[in-house]
Amino acid sequence: MVKHVIIWNLKEDFSDGEKTALKTQIKDGLEGLMGRIDGLVEIKVYTDFLCSSNGDIMLDSTFTDEDALKAYQTNPEHLKVAQIVRASVCSRKCVDFEI
Repeated sequence: MVKHVIIWNLKEDFSDGEKTALKTQIKDGLEGLMGRIDGLVEIKVYTDFLCSSNGDIMLDSTFTDEDALKAYQTNPEHLKVAQIVRASVCSRKCVDFEI
């Protein structure tokens, strides 16, 4: 199994209302991929953090193996959501590891 974790920060030029709407859109889009992509075992998006946090959105996903993760990254359904993410964020940190 492979864990795929990403933390994003939204662009600062969005209003608080726009950020809230984007968080919901990204969360719904990514979590909506469950059951639609082979090898995707679990996917959860977190958007409500304690004030000590320095990220806006966290993706926590699990795949059957590294090949499944690679296939996910080029899957057209994922790319639709990724397009929204890329247009909305100013930074991204990613960690992939075997579990």
